[in-house]
Amino acid sequence: MKFTDGLWQLRPGVTALYAAEAHDIWTEDGTVTVTAPTTVIHRRGDTLNRPVLSLTLSSPLPDVIRVRVDHHVGGGEERGFDLLGAEDGHGVVKADDTNGATLTSGSLSATIAPGAPWNLSFHADGRPLTSSGHKSIGYFRLAEDAHVDSAPVGAARSSVHLAQQLSLGVGEVVYGLGERFGPLVKNGQTVEIWNADGGTSSEQAYKNVPFYLTNRGYGVFVNHPGHVSYEIGSEAVQRAQFSVAGESLEYFVIYGPTPKRILERYTALTGRPARLPAWSYGLWLSTSFTTDYDEPTVSSFIDGMAERDLPLSVFHFDCFWMREFNWCDFAWDPRVFPDPEGMLARLRAKDVRVCVWINPYIAQRSPLFAEAAERGFLLKRPDGSVWQWDLWQPGMGLVDFTDPEATRWFQSKLRALQNQGVDAFKTDFGERIPLDVAYFDGSTPERMHNLYTHLYNTAVFEVLEEQRGRGEAVLFARSATAGGQRLPVHWGGDTGSTYESMAESLRGGLSLAFSGFSFWSHDIGGFEGTPDPGVFKRWVAFGLMSSHSRLHGSSSYRVPWAFDEEAVEVTRLFTKLKLRLMPYLFQVGVQAHESGTPVMRPMAMEFPEDRNVAHLDTQYMLGPDLLVAPVFSPDGRVEVYLPDGTWTNHLTGERVEGGRWRTETHGFTSMPIYVREGAVLPVGARDDRPDYDYLDGLTLRVYPGPDGETTLTVTDQASGESTPFTITRSGGQVSISSSRTSGWTYELA
Repeated sequence: MKFTDGLWQLRPGVTALYAAEAHDIWTEDGTVTVTAPTTVIHRRGDTLNRPVLSLTLSSPLPDVIRVRVDHHVGGGEERGFDLLGAEDGHGVVKADDTNGATLTSGSLSATIAPGAPWNLSFHADGRPLTSSGHKSIGYFRLAEDAHVDSAPVGAARSSVHLAQQLSLGVGEVVYGLGERFGPLVKNGQTVEIWNADGGTSSEQAYKNVPFYLTNRGYGVFVNHPGHVSYEIGSEAVQRAQFSVAGESLEYFVIYGPTPKRILERYTALTGRPARLPAWSYGLWLSTSFTTDYDEPTVSSFIDGMAERDLPLSVFHFDCFWMREFNWCDFAWDPRVFPDPEGMLARLRAKDVRVCVWINPYIAQRSPLFAEAAERGFLLKRPDGSVWQWDLWQPGMGLVDFTDPEATRWFQSKLRALQNQGVDAFKTDFGERIPLDVAYFDGSTPERMHNLYTHLYNTAVFEVLEEQRGRGEAVLFARSATAGGQRLPVHWGGDTGSTYESMAESLRGGLSLAFSGFSFWSHDIGGFEGTPDPGVFKRWVAFGLMSSHSRLHGSSSYRVPWAFDEEAVEVTRLFTKLKLRLMPYLFQVGVQAHESGTPVMRPMAMEFPEDRNVAHLDTQYMLGPDLLVAPVFSPDGRVEVYLPDGTWTNHLTGERVEGGRWRTETHGFTSMPIYVREGAVLPVGARDDRPDYDYLDGLTLRVYPGPDGETTLTVTDQASGESTPFTITRSGGQVSISSSRTSGWTYELA
């Protein structure tokens, strides 16, 4: 939200009060507390009739510093995110009258200078990171007719806001803030953290995360689950500003210095992703949304995939597995699925898992609506009546997941489906959450708007883990906020079916990766409309070189033979390529679970010292060693940048020197996939399924690299047992040792 009119003036209707000085500083038990009056205090009389801001510094984790700013505290501390890794007492304080106070946590320090002008600075390893200087902490009052930038559609307007501005250095660029489909670098943008069902072609986002990181080696996380407004060099061009409604603002500065280390610490605070089963990495096929289908149709798709040697892992039933106007009643439409238990058993006999679509809304015609309303399980208006509207489903209500009984009731419906044979749930929607409601636990509606989907996804994930066991639970979720990375997988929502839509989907995934999410997918071929065969085939290659891969659309089927025979060939080629790479991909997923490093990585995450990749959002690293550049043009031309080193084309074996751009032309059965210098790529022996014994017939493909010793680990997907391999290069010779002496071999690439 923009409060100022240029450098000197405020916008009409805005009154501003800024922290003017550190009037006094207290230190105790690893905490620094500062009284910051909104004018410089020259004499005792200046302390009267004067608003004061209180600022507290502490550390919940090494290399993480918490900053809390309060105006009035009488309203109590409102709900923030669940900070699973937060502990007290990690900071060490040094203070004196001359230099103020410094709180140090690990390599990160925050120094508050005494007196005026206001100056809070953050530094690490002997270098400055960012700072809060003159007019950087503001308390703003807005008149009813204030001319500030409007809040997102549906967001409440507040009369008071707290804002913090942190300095941006020359050449500093900002990433993150959720799954955003515009430019990867957020400088110059206004970003509203407010979940919305807006597709992939606007400034709205399904997954809004109040966390960013910069190429200066630090990240900033705002502990506010409601509406947070960001001005990234777009109001004060030398600063990143974030503001929230209300009387308090809490944020964390997180030191890296590398993007991976920042994410490691951020996810230590907010949670790491669950470990995923190997079968989830295989190809998923959907009924699509509004298409006609029944059991014979579904079986024809699955049989058609098998007949064409197209390995299929999961079949997904979209909305119309339930009867129209009844969503969600969690009951198979008896007109087209009269024997759901038998059908699911027959599908399991075809060796596919089953996923079904759900959402957290209960339509009025559903038999469950009356039950939920009677038991008080639906969100209510302040007057006690059930909140309803007709957008999406007629008369629908929303399950109140702040009520433990309502959550258990919702979960009981999912258990019944799992007992029938359902393996996974696509948790759609969760973004359009109203504000004119009263929650069971008294939560503030504005703060629950983004957080609602987290409670929804958590309720579903808990059932999956309970019924299937840890490491076997999989969601396919559309909406999320901070902490949502704990509940994988997430997909990119409703795209168009064009090359431009494919590119914006990738930008969204890379932005989400910079926001702490490790597993991500997208609708292969796009959602809206029907792609031409060229778009579909290019998207197949991109989709199968993603962490998770699903064929899905809106009004048309996405079976490859619906496009042309070459689409079948392309799907076969890239599906089998991915399945052979499962020892590598599964291990990268294990690392994501353990450290929070995403599977699909922006180039700037993997090569933070290479200035050429700072803005690059048309290619990515799949794990640490595979560079993937999707083709976004009908003529097959693609520009790909290779960082320094010798790169090897994974499909052809061609060696290419990096540190430069290349323009390549690819047919539909090819795309730029390069292996990094020094890589040892574990390649499996099977290409018919993702869940096999990776160590049986494993080939370690050793690529050119410098002399020295490296270690590679391969984890068995069934037992979770890890087998390390030690690779030694010396004078052009390679030797490999391992505790496992059989079942594997190696080759020089």
